[in-house]
Amino acid sequence: MFTKSWHSVGPSLDECIKCNICTSYCPVSAVTDLFPGPKYVGPQAQRFRENGQPQTPDHSVDYCSGCRVCNEVCPTGVKIAELNARARAQIMAEEGIPLRNRLLGRNETLGKIGSIAPGLANFGLHNSFSRVMAEKVMGIAREAPLPHWSTEGTFGDWVKKTQAVRLKSAKKVVYYHGCATMYYEPFIGKAAVAVFEHNGYEVLVPPQNCCGLPLLSNGEFDAATDYHQNNVNKLLVYAQAGLDIVGTSTSCTLTLKEEAPELLDFDTEQAKAITMATWDIFEWLRERHDHGELKTDFREINMVLPYHAPCQYRAHRVGKPAMDILTLIPGIDLRESQARCCGIAGTYGYKKEKYQIAMDVGAELFNFVADQGEAVEMTACDSETCRWQLEHGTDLPSRHPIEILAAAYGLYDLDKRDLINS
Repeated sequence: MFTKSWHSVGPSLDECIKCNICTSYCPVSAVTDLFPGPKYVGPQAQRFRENGQPQTPDHSVDYCSGCRVCNEVCPTGVKIAELNARARAQIMAEEGIPLRNRLLGRNETLGKIGSIAPGLANFGLHNSFSRVMAEKVMGIAREAPLPHWSTEGTFGDWVKKTQAVRLKSAKKVVYYHGCATMYYEPFIGKAAVAVFEHNGYEVLVPPQNCCGLPLLSNGEFDAATDYHQNNVNKLLVYAQAGLDIVGTSTSCTLTLKEEAPELLDFDTEQAKAITMATWDIFEWLRERHDHGELKTDFREINMVLPYHAPCQYRAHRVGKPAMDILTLIPGIDLRESQARCCGIAGTYGYKKEKYQIAMDVGAELFNFVADQGEAVEMTACDSETCRWQLEHGTDLPSRHPIEILAAAYGLYDLDKRDLINS
């Protein structure tokens, strides 16, 4: 059972100066009184959670979405989101985890099951009767933007089918696809492989599993520990060989780099090797460009493209490399969102009691997209759940920036979401 270990966030706790900047920026406390703000449920409440202290009735911490905006703006570097995540996990360990949260935390398992008969799974999940019953019985919001399983096979199926014809090169990169690409959006993986290969890299897709972020978000630290250890075991040989591990899900790459090692106290040389080897894809592409190694034979793409850098992406603290690369493409009128959060926060907005909070938080982003005018045909965002939320809140298609880049190389059809001549 998970037990409290605060040593990685404890020192930052004492740096809180009670300035309330985090609360003033918090997108959740701005729209609901159910969450009193990061300072109150984070560093202030944490002093009463230390070993030997009486526990406070702090269930409001479950309304923290984990967006990490508080971490971004804290002037003294307090790891508020991590404090809240650990507090939530401790409550869950003491009181038990609801079945709904256990299901939402096991995206990989759900992906595998649904992929056996994706058409049937999509019908079962997305018809109105099922959604109403899921809300009444499980507490999963009937209107939440749940994903659809790919009906054309998983990304793994495509990798096996195309293995013989894909590029072989002395330059190699390891691709971490994540659950969403594997089971719901294999076209993201296809676009990424196409971009890697266009730049002369052979793509290795080793066995891997869920990064564990849904489990961390739902307070299941013990199960998340197993997931992360499995990934360390599977990916370590590549990291030790000096290969880059590059992912298209910015949430997954942040979890491999930072969230899992910090929250789960993975202080081993093996875990550190994975952290140092992991890159978000546009962080990696920008590095190639900075060294003059990125091909820029882009076709002109004339479009107004609202772009939202999701919370997990900003948490990498590497700037906004997707914007740096997309602005190289001729014709694109890239318009950056300043919205704090789309609201969905992984599985947060799927929960009945938090759905409207998620939509209210996301209104800032939805309004930004609407303000760009009728010329906008799609949006761009690096996180899968954020894209699904964007589509839900704007009624416009949303694309991963890697799809835009693959299209600029002439390799990918943005409308069909598939490789050209595939």
